[in-house]
Amino acid sequence: MPGPLHGVRVLDLSRVLAGPWCVQNLGDLGADVIKVERPGAGDDSRQWGPPFLKDAQGRDTSESAYYLSANRNKRSVAIDVSTPDGQALIRRLAEHSDIFIENYKVGGMAKFGLDAGPIRLHNPRIIYCSITGFGQDGPFAERPGYDYLFQGLGGLMSVTGERDDRPGGGPQRVGVPIVDLFTGMYATIAILAALHHRDLTGDGQTIDVSLFDAVMALSSGQLSHYWCGLTPKRTGNASYAIAPYGVYPCADGQMIVASANQSQFVALCKVIGKPEWSSDPRFVNNAARMSNYDALYESLSSVFRSKTRVEWEAILFKAGVPAGPINDYAQAVAHPQAAHRGTRVELEHTLGVRAPGVASPMRFSTTPVEYRRAPPVCGQHTREVLSELLAMPDAEIARLEADKVIAT
Repeated sequence: MPGPLHGVRVLDLSRVLAGPWCVQNLGDLGADVIKVERPGAGDDSRQWGPPFLKDAQGRDTSESAYYLSANRNKRSVAIDVSTPDGQALIRRLAEHSDIFIENYKVGGMAKFGLDAGPIRLHNPRIIYCSITGFGQDGPFAERPGYDYLFQGLGGLMSVTGERDDRPGGGPQRVGVPIVDLFTGMYATIAILAALHHRDLTGDGQTIDVSLFDAVMALSSGQLSHYWCGLTPKRTGNASYAIAPYGVYPCADGQMIVASANQSQFVALCKVIGKPEWSSDPRFVNNAARMSNYDALYESLSSVFRSKTRVEWEAILFKAGVPAGPINDYAQAVAHPQAAHRGTRVELEHTLGVRAPGVASPMRFSTTPVEYRRAPPVCGQHTREVLSELLAMPDAEIARLEADKVIAT
């Protein structure tokens, strides 16, 4: 069976991560994605390396690992949207598309006559999604921004990292570009909702998604605490609300113990040979454990140091207490569950090698995710798309290429 979005076409003028991540989701779900890139340069993230994809001789190619991570299931066309001919091509392609997505700065598309107004005038069914740093309005709307900036601006770094009074204390960014990824996911959700609305009414609409709004939504739990009178702070690997819920030393390293409810704590105390701790006034419930956090941590650590991580993981698993190691990525992808779930996927690349990627976490019983195309090289499908969708003759394609409007 084809994917659930089979028959839907996306015209993608986004680059870097938030937009491409959204569009890769749509492509994985079966949509036909046309990725518009600058002739010669392409998506900014193509140059964000090392590492780069290796060719058959082990040499670096033009395709960065960063770019590969968010651009499968797309066809690349290289069009210079700063030229009148290029703008005309985009408008014509939009007439054959269901979704238009861009992540230029506010007003950037209007300079080219490619903002929502003129695009939707010619195709009122199209869903026009704009991803920006701060949204389409407000005092900061025209400012640019990247994930790192919003992790700081939105408060995320104020709760990430070790406590100030501990070695290495201070704010830290999350180790993955989480704001970009969440923004892309919110854009995906919004587009799917707009598609459903169009199915009901026949009308498209515009969508305004921003990194600023996404990082605020991502912190909904922390903001709820703040609005209820408690300003969240950094707690390192410890939870600010649950105990024991953190990292503990074992004989050969560290492991995570995540005992999130009372029954798990009672089981934990029993299996480590300290059943009396579950009725100790200092640890009798979660509030008491949080009030006596340091005493609980030292008590548990003294026990956990007696065995290895593997030994404790097996013991705690049998007791129904969640626990596990802190893996690096080599260990994570070597995990038997990763092998069973098919976490690594490979697609045949036009450069003659297989490009690796991470499998989509969306699993369907009837319309499975499709891995059809490796991330394309810049302009790989220009001629194909213009011929197929616009019935453009070879002579016209040659003229546009000679005028540097397109690259093939």
